[in-house]
Formats: sequence, C-alpha cells, structure tokens
Amino acid sequence: MAQHGFFYENEEVKEARFQIFKENVRLIERHNQEGNHTYKLGINKFADLTNEEFFAKYAKNSIASLKVASLNQSSFVYKNMKDIPASFDWRDHNAVTAVKDQGRCGSCWAFSAVATIEGIIAIRSGNLNELSEQHILDCNYKHEGCNSGTQINAIDFVIKNGGLASETDYPYTGIPTSCANNKQSSLSSKITDIGFIPFNNETALLEAVANQPVSVDVDITTWQFYRSGVLTGKCGTNLNHAVALVGYGESKDGVKFWLVKNSWGLGWGEDGYMKLHRNIDAKEGMCGIAKLGCYPIA
Repeated sequence: MAQHGFFYENEEVKEARFQIFKENVRLIERHNQEGNHTYKLGINKFADLTNEEFFAKYAKNSIASLKVASLNQSSFVYKNMKDIPASFDWRDHNAVTAVKDQGRCGSCWAFSAVATIEGIIAIRSGNLNELSEQHILDCNYKHEGCNSGTQINAIDFVIKNGGLASETDYPYTGIPTSCANNKQSSLSSKITDIGFIPFNNETALLEAVANQPVSVDVDITTWQFYRSGVLTGKCGTNLNHAVALVGYGESKDGVKFWLVKNSWGLGWGEDGYMKLHRNIDAKEGMCGIAKLGCYPIA
C-alpha cells in the first residue's frame, strides 16, 4: 500500500484486498519455485486485483482494428527483405522514449501508436522527442478515450491533424477533456500514411520491426505478474491490449523473443518491458502477437 499509494475506503475492503494479495503472492512464489520456467513472476501494482478485475480494467476490444486492417493487406512495404539482423533493439538507436504509464485509463492504444510515431520520426530525423498521448485522447475525431480505442484511428488523427503536440506542450493526465488543439504541434511529427503487417505472419512482422517500431495487439491474460525472462507457455490469442514492438533477440538459453514496450510504468516487467516468445508453432504467434500489426509511415 505504501509503495503504490493505495488507500482503501474501509477495513472491510482492505481485508478483502489483502486476501486477494495473499493468493496472488502464493501464485507468484509457486511459479518461481518450480524452476522450470523461462520467466519469473513478481509482485507489482496489480497484486491486489483478481485476474478478472485486472482484465476488466486493462483489456480492450480489437475487433474494429481487425476489420479496418483486413481492408488494407495488399501494400506491405518491407516484403522479402534480405540481411535481417539476428537481433535488434531500437533503444540502442535512439528511437525509443522512456516507458510511460497509462494509469487507470484504458488508453494503451494511444501509447502504442505514439511509441511507433516517436520511433519513425526519430529514425527519419535523428531527433527523439516524447509526443503526447493526451492530445490524441482529447482531440481524436473518433472520440475514443479511456474506454478503449484503436491505434489505426490514433495514427489517422495525427495524419489529418498535420502533427502531434509534444508531451511537454500537452502532458498526460489520463482524463479525457476538451480538445486543446491550439497547443503547439511538433512539426517534425508529421505522418503521411499507415501500413499494415500481413495477418498471422511473424516473418513479415520481423521484417517490419527490423526497420521501425511496430504497434501490435496482444492477449494479456497471462501478463499480470510478469517480472523477467522470456514469457513462454500457454497464452490466449483474443486480442485485448496494445503495445509497441521495439526489437527482437534470443536469450542465453536460446529462446527467441520479441522485445515489447508496454505502458504500465517502470514497476511492471523488466523496467516496463517484456520479452515475449518468438517463432512459436502457432501462426498467430505468442499471445496473438502476429494477428494484428500496423506502423506509421513518415
């Protein structure tokens, strides 16, 4: 409670949350003591929530994105690339800003989109700047806010708006309010189009990530207490969360992974990042990561 600033309205609620916390700690310790996993779990700010509550607060609906993407599968600009590096991390190339925290707002879609826009602008211009998720929350013409939205509409807003304000000019509050579109837009953040990764194609996804950070939707059912290592094992493919892929690689144990930038703050995962199993047998990829991907074109 002290670490995360939690306060409960009365002793009854506090006791109920404590019981949930204890059950979660048992689950975490049992997993870590088994010793046959490629990843560790850990206590974090979600430890007083049941998995159902966690899911209800942080999951989104990706059906609309799938419908739009299905109409735009023909033009993939990174098709049949050669000489793709065995591993790559866009953080090493000044194309990834610090991990952010969406808070209690269901705005993962905006954070995922902005991370990819920040990335492609940095790659093209050589300048890495934090851009504003709040600008999208407040001004997106689809009026998508904390109750979910799509990266496609977020990127489309930036295209039509002629740019996106910086985080400094338009800081994040996590509460959608009236649009302040007169705030200075960062002229270097202009995006011209949006591209889509072919469905269920990890090879195409790799080709894209080798060229720029990519926005993907995933299933977060098993993500609640992830702490470190490569997440392997059972994972659903019901897309319900948006993240940014900022690299890929292989662990010391030979497990290939995707490098995921999340928007749950530094206290989750590996300082806000996750390594997610790559090149599994299922065509959808681990946690459905290959089902729906898109990227801004600058």
